[in-house]
Amino acid sequence: MKFTHLLTAGASAIMLAACGASDRSYESSPSMAPPAPEMAMKMADAVSEREESISGGAGAEGEAVAQQYIAYIHSIGMRLPVKAIEPTMQAHIDACNKAGPAVCVVTNSWLNAYSDDESSAALNIRATREWIETFLASVESEAEAAKGEIINRQTTAEDLTVSIIDTDARLKSQILLQGRIEQLLADRPGNLGELLETQRELARINGEIDSLKSTLAALRLRVDMSQLSVSYETKRNPVSQGALSPLGDAFGSFFYNLSSAIAAVITAFAVGLPWLMLIGALLWIWLRLIWPRIRRKKPAVT
Repeated sequence: MKFTHLLTAGASAIMLAACGASDRSYESSPSMAPPAPEMAMKMADAVSEREESISGGAGAEGEAVAQQYIAYIHSIGMRLPVKAIEPTMQAHIDACNKAGPAVCVVTNSWLNAYSDDESSAALNIRATREWIETFLASVESEAEAAKGEIINRQTTAEDLTVSIIDTDARLKSQILLQGRIEQLLADRPGNLGELLETQRELARINGEIDSLKSTLAALRLRVDMSQLSVSYETKRNPVSQGALSPLGDAFGSFFYNLSSAIAAVITAFAVGLPWLMLIGALLWIWLRLIWPRIRRKKPAVT
């Protein structure tokens, strides 16, 4: 029994000695050489993209749950008396300008006056949701006060949540990659070829960042400030001068139309007279010269 215990203890001591030698050999082995600058840059790119995709995906999911980004487009049509169209549109422009560019901006407006009794106009506005809601709540009473009416009203919603979250995640990823490449240029200068390649990559990333910032700003502007289109058209008066203008135009152009008709008859007669003379001459030759000879040549019937 003692021999068995001694044998077991000796085997354990040998195994411990072997493990210690292995550990010492591992610790004394030379360390790995640092990667080349180009390889380091590629490794940094891969790591940063992987980390950002993971963190960006989680952030996007949380942001999507927390908030939705909806862009609204409103349109409204007003039918007003002709003399109320321009003052009404100007009042809307003044209200927008008074709110300030941070709240409301007029993007386009036009006015066409076809006659004293007919005109049309249009106004395009980009404003915050609160300003547009206030405008839409008061526009119907405004039309009634001007003895007009609202003829159409439409609201369209577009969900930009996915586009904004995706663009924001890509922007953050590119900014993180930009910082790591700049740090890599400062810490690992490398040779001239590697420096130039790294700088070209950095320039490309800077351009991508600027493009993503512009796209994200445009998307957020569409969410923060909705579009509003207002159209104005004339409300016709059945006893107005414009309603009787076709009859007045007909009487005014009576003699002109009569003279035009007589001129057309004379022109047609002048053009057809030579043909009438030619047809008459041919008919006279046929009846006087040709047809009597044909009748004489016919045999008598017994």
